[in-house]
Amino acid sequence: MRHRLHVLALSVALGLAACTSVPIARTSQPALTAQTLNSGGVMPAEQARVHFDHAELHFTVDAPNQRIDGTATLSFTAKSATDVLLLDLDRNLPISGIDLDGQTLAPGAWSNPDGRLRIQLPMPLAAGGKVHTTIRYGGKPHVAKKAPWDGGFVWSHTADGQPWVASAVEGEGCDLFWPCIDQPQGEPDLVDTLITVPKALAAPGNGVLVGITDEGGQHTYHWRAKHPDTYAISINVGPFDVLKGNYASRYGNTIPMQFWYVRGHEAQAKELFAGFPRMLDFFEQEIGPYPFGDEKMGVVETPHLGMEHQTINAYGNNYRLNGYGFDQLLQHEFAHEWFGNQVTNVDWDDMWLHESFGTYMQPLYSQYLNGDMDYFSWLRALRLILRNHHPIVSGSSKTEEQVYDETAGPGQDIYNKGAVMLHSLRQLIGDKDFFESIRLLVYGRPDPKPGNFSPRYASTNDYIAIVDKVTGHDLRWFFDVYLHDAALPRLDVQHDGDMLTLHWVTEHGKPFPMPVEVQVGDALHALPMTHGEGQLKVPSGSLLIVDPHSKLLRELPHIDAYQQWMKQQREQKQGKRATQ
Repeated sequence: MRHRLHVLALSVALGLAACTSVPIARTSQPALTAQTLNSGGVMPAEQARVHFDHAELHFTVDAPNQRIDGTATLSFTAKSATDVLLLDLDRNLPISGIDLDGQTLAPGAWSNPDGRLRIQLPMPLAAGGKVHTTIRYGGKPHVAKKAPWDGGFVWSHTADGQPWVASAVEGEGCDLFWPCIDQPQGEPDLVDTLITVPKALAAPGNGVLVGITDEGGQHTYHWRAKHPDTYAISINVGPFDVLKGNYASRYGNTIPMQFWYVRGHEAQAKELFAGFPRMLDFFEQEIGPYPFGDEKMGVVETPHLGMEHQTINAYGNNYRLNGYGFDQLLQHEFAHEWFGNQVTNVDWDDMWLHESFGTYMQPLYSQYLNGDMDYFSWLRALRLILRNHHPIVSGSSKTEEQVYDETAGPGQDIYNKGAVMLHSLRQLIGDKDFFESIRLLVYGRPDPKPGNFSPRYASTNDYIAIVDKVTGHDLRWFFDVYLHDAALPRLDVQHDGDMLTLHWVTEHGKPFPMPVEVQVGDALHALPMTHGEGQLKVPSGSLLIVDPHSKLLRELPHIDAYQQWMKQQREQKQGKRATQ
């Protein structure tokens, strides 16, 4: 999910259900400030002045008291002159001390009144200069009400009473439990995470396992990850066992696979784990090399539904079957290793680059496994739940909350509408150009191989430019209507005598020369719709089907009627409950 998983919206259509665990009762907790609640938006100038080189994060997890104690040593290089370090950290995790380049700062040299930590440098740092800070802090991190939709920590326990802990902070951001730059472009080059837990528990994490230190009754797990998304850093603690294996990549490298599952779930875990190589093969064949093959493909069982934590994806779908032959939750989260972790949106306004592509991978994988019936079944389910209330892309910097807001933002359309749009784009430009455009988006080059690419950032305009370059055509009209208009384009169909006339109508009168196929009898005709219009002679009594192969994402009255009927059914049920 990178996100508020589209799985919730698809639960009825595709039979999904949330993970069951044994939650620990929460006591009241301090409110988060507006600063901590928000993630993204316009990056402050002070944060834009530095490059985040390295984060070394030490955590001691006290599950019975729902507490963490942390020490974060952070290293930066100045991109331009600066006299301050500006970081983000929830003020409800009190800071006990800060060092700067090895010297302890007086309390007056830093402040964190609202969750934005300002550290005043003793002297200005010139461009190219480096600075290191160590921040000691601790307390009760924010508890998620319903992870991953509401971010924070999940304090739970297994059926036999063992602690089961997970973090899921995409919405509110990394500052819920470590001092960071809470922006999509705030990724550190390298992160070392050290998590101390009782010996009876394990702490799987991001990247490679550097080692496990024995400290009396405790173990410290040391993990190292390159270029992780800020919110993709995670803490997972529980009575885990691990399944391990190796995948022989079609690119010649060997990829370690790990599944950390709750003890007692071995039979289900083995069955799920058996599908890992097949998923890897699909993505490597269709998209390109697994981006973190020198680290691992990792999954951990969690007491919440899921999240795309880099190289240690959270999985909490209870091993449910759905009739498609794979676990769509696991596959969706794994898709984010490419769409989110390898290529990261420049701004939350570009979040569709993560979620639309991540969502389209489920119908694509269904087609890869079982053919066209399952592919179109997925697309049909997605099409039925489009909202079309707000544009997918606004064109201005946004916070995570503004994008996911179902009332004032695109919400679930960044998943579902974007995925069906990608289906239409694929039909328009063909498989060769479509998949080449994806490789250029993800890797920045058409010939990715292990070792010749690095994680990168991209924007909506970057992808449009890629599509134009690959196809040799200006297709901004396509994206203007589907991304920047809320309403779907409408295809007006008039049949006068033996003449069929088609005309595209868009919300703001934008040009939309989308070709349309028409079947007349046994013949298939392709109308170029150069100026948004097309005509075709149709003999009286002939079989006539517009868009017979379902290539077009467009307004459809029968779907609008169905959605309105479903809305009325929900309102009637709510009314009955209110009167009971």
